[in-house]
Amino acid sequence: MHSQDSGSSSEAAAADSLQPGITPAAGTAPTQEAAGLLPLIDAAVLEELEDELVGSGLAQRFARDYAAMWDQRYTRLAAAVDNQDTASALDAVISLKITSAMVGGVRLAKLAELLESVIRLGDFGQGQVLMARVAEDGGQTVSELQASYISKAD
Repeated sequence: MHSQDSGSSSEAAAADSLQPGITPAAGTAPTQEAAGLLPLIDAAVLEELEDELVGSGLAQRFARDYAAMWDQRYTRLAAAVDNQDTASALDAVISLKITSAMVGGVRLAKLAELLESVIRLGDFGQGQVLMARVAEDGGQTVSELQASYISKAD
């Protein structure tokens, strides 16, 4: 409970980090509530990736691979958080953050950013709490990606 209380003083600044054009104060991270306000998928990100890789099919393949690897990626992250293995947890959460952002999974990318901050602070209790949200948002992100992008590319 104390870990939630300690972050509440910067909650407004952290929430601002998710608003366009507003820079968060140094040392703040997006809040879990603010991350939930973001859309699951930003289609513009995938459209931009398609434009950059025009005609290659790599954007669709990347999205398909991202969806196919979700369970493995989540399991690896959850095990590292459960085992309080900072190095492995950071490796897994940074991978999740970057790949989610690349496929337009903005909500999951912001949640991974929050989890990364919690792991860096060594608060694995809060990390385990966040993992429930990662599981939920991750599953929804993959479902949305499959329904709105992957199925249309096939």
